[in-house]
Order: sequence, then C-alpha cells, then structure tokens
Amino acid sequence: MDPTSPPTSLHGANNSIRAAIMAVVVGLLAGYLCLWVMMPTNTYRQTWLPHLRAHTTSTYFGTAQGATYLVFTFPVLLIALLGCLYLHLSNKSSHIHHTGTSNKLAIWKRSMMIKGLGIVSRIELAFFLMFIALLVWNLANYLHVGFAKITSKSAAETGEKMWEAKLDTAALRLGLVGNIALSFLFFPVTRGSSVLPLFGLTSEASVKYHICSDAEMGENWISNVAGELSLLAGLMLWGATFPRIRRKTFELFFYTHHLYILFLIFFVLHVGIGYACIMLPGFFLFMIDRYLRFLQSRRGVRLLSARVLPCQAVELIFSKSKGLSYTPTSIMFLNVPSISKLQWHPFTITSSSNLESDKLSVIVKVEGSWSNKLHQLLSSPSPVDRLEASVEGPYGPPSTDFLRHDLLVMVSGGSGITPFISIIRELAYAGETLKLKTPKVLLISAFKNSTDLTILDLILPISGAPSEIFKSGLQIEAYVTREEHPTTQETKLIRTVWFKPNPSDAPISPILGQNNWLCSSGNARESVQIQNLEGATPQASPNSWYYNADRELESLPQQSLSQSINVHYGERPDLKRFLFEHKESSVGVLVCGPKKMRHEVANICSSGLAANLHFESISFSW
Repeated sequence: MDPTSPPTSLHGANNSIRAAIMAVVVGLLAGYLCLWVMMPTNTYRQTWLPHLRAHTTSTYFGTAQGATYLVFTFPVLLIALLGCLYLHLSNKSSHIHHTGTSNKLAIWKRSMMIKGLGIVSRIELAFFLMFIALLVWNLANYLHVGFAKITSKSAAETGEKMWEAKLDTAALRLGLVGNIALSFLFFPVTRGSSVLPLFGLTSEASVKYHICSDAEMGENWISNVAGELSLLAGLMLWGATFPRIRRKTFELFFYTHHLYILFLIFFVLHVGIGYACIMLPGFFLFMIDRYLRFLQSRRGVRLLSARVLPCQAVELIFSKSKGLSYTPTSIMFLNVPSISKLQWHPFTITSSSNLESDKLSVIVKVEGSWSNKLHQLLSSPSPVDRLEASVEGPYGPPSTDFLRHDLLVMVSGGSGITPFISIIRELAYAGETLKLKTPKVLLISAFKNSTDLTILDLILPISGAPSEIFKSGLQIEAYVTREEHPTTQETKLIRTVWFKPNPSDAPISPILGQNNWLCSSGNARESVQIQNLEGATPQASPNSWYYNADRELESLPQQSLSQSINVHYGERPDLKRFLFEHKESSVGVLVCGPKKMRHEVANICSSGLAANLHFESISFSW
C-alpha cells in the first residue's frame, strides 16, 4: 500500500461523514426550496407565516423581520458551514484523481450543448430549470391570489376599472417575482463560498447565471422614486455586462459594476427592510467573501520573475506558501497598483501546486489596455526591477478527475491553452511522484500567427521539467491558421527578468476560504521563504535580462518537448477526425477557447457517434 495514502478505515470513515453531511445538506436545501414554493400561496401567508411570527419574536429584529431572518437566512448559512466541513474532508484526498464521488454524481457533472444556454453541465441545467419553474410558479400563484381579491366593488372604491386594477396587481406581482432573482444574484459571484463547490459548480462557470438574474431584475422593478433609482443603477450595471462591452472596454464594465452599492441601497428603501430580508443569505455570504478577499489582498505578494514571449504574452512567477494548494484549471485575480489601483483581472494559473510547491505562475496575454501596459513595463529595454502586486485566490474546482481516462484530448484556441498547461504539469507530478498511471495526452492548439507558438515553451516550468511529462505520451498538434508556411524571420527568444526582493512582500497564501477551511496558514511563518528563494537566481543580478537563460538547465526536457510538437500551417484542425479516430475505452475531451470552437467540440461529443468520448468544457465567464 502506498505510504502516502490514508488507511482504509480512515478513508471509509471520511466517506461516511461526507455522506451524512450531504444528506443533511440535501434536506436543508429541500426545506429552503419548499419555502420559496409555498411563499406565494395563501397557506403560507395565512397559516405558516403567522405561526412562525408567533414563535420567533426577536428583541432586535421584531416579529416580522425575525421570522424572515430565521427561515430564509439560517438554512443557507448552515449549508455554507456544512459545505466548508465537506470540502475540508474532500481535500484530504489528492486533487487530481477521483475523490470518492459516486458514478451518478459524475454523470450529473457531464457537460452538454443546450441551444440558448450554450455548454452547461447537467447539474447547472437542473438548477436552471428549477429556477425557471420557481419563477413561473410564483408568478402564476401571485396573479391567482391577487386577481381573486379584485372585484367590481373593490375597483370602484379605488376609482379604477377592472382591467386597470388587474394591471396594477400584475405589475406588483411581477416585481415580487423579480425579487426572487435578487435573492439568488450573489451566489455565483461569491468566489470563495463553499455552496457552489458543494454541488459540483464553480463561480467562474456560474457567472452567466448571475448576468441572467441581473437582467431579469432590471425588467421587473416596481415604479416609484427609490425603485426608479434602483432600476436605473441596475440597468446601467446590466448594460455593461454584454460580452462585446465587457471584453473591449473592461474598464467601463469594472467601474460600472460598483453601482451595485446604490442599487442595493435604493432597493431596500423601495421594498422596505422586512421584505429585503429574503435576499440577505446570498448577500451575507458575498460580504464575508469580500472581506476575506480584502484580508488576502491588502498585503503585497512576492513576484520572483517574468518570462516575456514574442507573442505579446507574459508569464509571471510568484512565490507561494507551501500550504497553499489548488487544482488544475484554477484562476487568480491580479492587481498591479502601478497600472491601476482599483482594477482586478482574472488569469488562469499554469503551475501545479504539487509539482511547484513554492511557486505559482500565471500567463497574461495582451488583449486590452491593462495587459498592454503590463507588457510594456516588462518588455522595454530598461524594464522595472520590481513590480508591486496583490492577488485574490486561487479559485477553482475542489477536485478533478483526469486519471480515470485512458486518453485526454485537449482542444485550445489562442490563450485558451493556459489551463491545459496546469493539467499537464499536474499529470507529470502524478506519474513521477505518486507513481500513478496517467493517461496519454493529445493537445490540439490553434494559433493565429507563428509567434504564438512560443507559448508552448511555457509548458515547462522555469526551474526545469520532469521527464514524466513526456513518458506519459504527450503529443502536441499545433495549427497556425493565418500563415501558409514557416516564416524566415529571425526567431525571437523568450526573455526572462528577475525582480528585486522587498521585505514587505509575502508569498501567496490562503486567508481562510475553501483552501484552508477555518484557519489561516500564517503569513508571518511563511515569510522566511522569501529569503530562501533568492538563491534561485545565482547566474546574475536580479535586475538583468536573460536571453534563453534557463534553457541550459532544461535542455533535455526542451528537446523532448520539441520532438512532441507537430506544426501545421495554413489550416485548421479536423476535430472530428482527431476525436473519432481514437478507440480507447475512455477519452476525456476538454476544450477552452473561442465560443465557436467550444460549441463545435461539444456537438461532436454529444452526437452519440462515439460512446467513449466524455466532454468537459472549461469556461471562464469573468
């Protein structure tokens, strides 16, 4: 038996506790959803609610608010607490292999193509359909109850006609249904919450539902002064979320999103504090998460070095605490005060927390003004010798399950290759250190220009690469779509810059959150690591540029990598051929890139022509 694996009895006890926790969570969730189902009915308003208020009189919150706090807030907060314990027990297993999830749950996590929604997992689809059904149910019941109270006599007393009274009631009830969207608005953007991972979801893949909820709220607010101001703020906030605006003018999207503060203030003034209590659970979790992010980001982190690529991309290598662990495909939010003190941008982590226990790396591709300024700082003839930075994260799935496949086919477009780099490095760790059987890897990457091929060099860590990356059967098919043949221009090399240390900087470490469950790992204790890392650059001074400086140490892995790459010019990959020609019993298919590419791969895998294809989309909607 592997000495690093837990004893069988402890593993069984772990699974039993997790099963018991999940049973309690399912019961709490069922009760919470039952409240939402019953809320628009007369049974709830005339029987349940008076009974609750009679037994929940609060000194501080009063009769009405106390009952609402109890029945709508307590279940969600208890689910979040139990989720922390569940994920803590799950994290005792290796991040990369199966962590005890049942086959039935694995089936629910599979992705599929749904017209109008795009690529969604079965869990996402189930929650989405339940949400739509809840909206329809509430609207139908609100209208039924409201219209039943309207008579010719009641309309005459208010000086209205029957149709006018019904229209007013419909507007009011529609606004009440819109408030349901607000109650679920904050769950997808609470990055460190345990609620989403507990059900196999991630924040980065759920943001699209946050946008849908935001849009639905904006269409349903009731009209008066506070409501109109809340509506105005909500519409401005929602308008900046369109993909074209968000990607091309990220600054506008970022700053406009701070209108949520005015939106919430005027919402409370509009509907009253009593009714606003129904949206507090998600808001509470969001504020806790926001505070923890503030704690993590208030201190600068140690940036060790940067590799500048000819394709206008930069790899940033940070010092990290050895106690910080994360899964492949995780993301991290980065702030560079010298560029913007307010802007935070998400980037995919390319390192493996197991293979590179004291370093963390991300790749920044020039796609906007912020990333362009960063590239200019590092690529100029006289680059900066120190770059202040703060981070939030990492955030990602609690576990991955890549080892269950015989072959992994990874399809990427442009910078979409970055999450696959972390997977390849993690597979190398699993094969070399854990001595596990790893799947063969086929990486299919499409690039616009030949200079973009240099991003493939970042598959290797800066300190060298283990040979297991290539023993596992790594094959790379790279396609350069806008060039018919290799260019004859002089090849530009990757340049590396080392940054001067600063005593105030600290390694990246978790502050509470899902990676550390209930306690911090202690920044002060890890700060000693900074001085130790200074020995990583003995060749020259920290503020010098290096041309191909690290290749001497990793020449053998670099040669093996070049032998694994086939470059095709002037064509696009035939994805159907690549996917259908492999007959292994289990082929995991992952795709990250443009929307058209993701949908093409999803349609191929869901066509039913190859039962061995298991599709998993890696979607980042930030």
